[in-house]
Amino acid sequence: MGYETGYELCIGDRAYSSWSLRGWLLFEAFGIGCALTRTRLYEPGFAQTLARFAPARTVPALRLPEGVVIGDSLAIAEELASRHPGAGLWPADPKARAIARHLAAEMHASFTALRGHCAMNLRVCYTDCAPPAAVLADLVRLEDLWAWARAECGGAGPWLCGEYSVADVFFAPVAARIAGHALPVSPAAQTYVAAHFAHLPFRRWRAMAQVDGADQPAYGRDWPTGDWALPEVLPSAPLATGPSVNAACPYSGLPVTHYLRVKGQVLGFCNAFCRDKTGADPEAWPQAMALLEP
Repeated sequence: MGYETGYELCIGDRAYSSWSLRGWLLFEAFGIGCALTRTRLYEPGFAQTLARFAPARTVPALRLPEGVVIGDSLAIAEELASRHPGAGLWPADPKARAIARHLAAEMHASFTALRGHCAMNLRVCYTDCAPPAAVLADLVRLEDLWAWARAECGGAGPWLCGEYSVADVFFAPVAARIAGHALPVSPAAQTYVAAHFAHLPFRRWRAMAQVDGADQPAYGRDWPTGDWALPEVLPSAPLATGPSVNAACPYSGLPVTHYLRVKGQVLGFCNAFCRDKTGADPEAWPQAMALLEP
């Protein structure tokens, strides 16, 4: 699926910016193209970059084809749904659509305890974040909402309101927080969290988050850490030289200059970021995996 677009989306650090994740998924998960502008949180360049996206003061910020900027994730979702009605951002069924809108709006405005105590950090898994009572109450509310939505919408498939929708986009960073802080939730909620981590667009974002710039000290916590309770990714290793099975980067089409060994074969890429995002989770990138011989 593809659409003619003239959008420019400004995002922050992939490892930490939960709202940027939402903004990016609104394009990536629904096959809508956009140009990306990246900026780093807590650095002088952040304000300089955002000045180009006035009146937005935070990320994500979206410049529409006609030049106007909107800087709110829910506004971006609604605008894209209006402009691309065939993309399926909201459920087609009126009842499911109403429920999905309720879910997105409540997530947009609530759960401040969970957000404040468990900042999204896709680079580390905390095994005990000592969640206070307010965080536990937020988790109860989340589980109630998810169970309600699935019951009202039939409960088929992994997503809340039938097919993947804006409602699931808005809860993607919550899934990251639950998994990344070992938060206590029911098996049903864990299954929903796992669905996000298996979703290819989310996997691609998480892979890029591993290699997208230096760590941000503001997101570090003095809590014990451990391994993510997730399936292991396909092993890979960067190489200094080729040859590779491909002459052109699977993403840009440019000549290869960087190399990665996967499944005993060598893939080539046009730069270190293309190589490293692939190495972080090779199976998240069908373009690269398609180059490998069976």
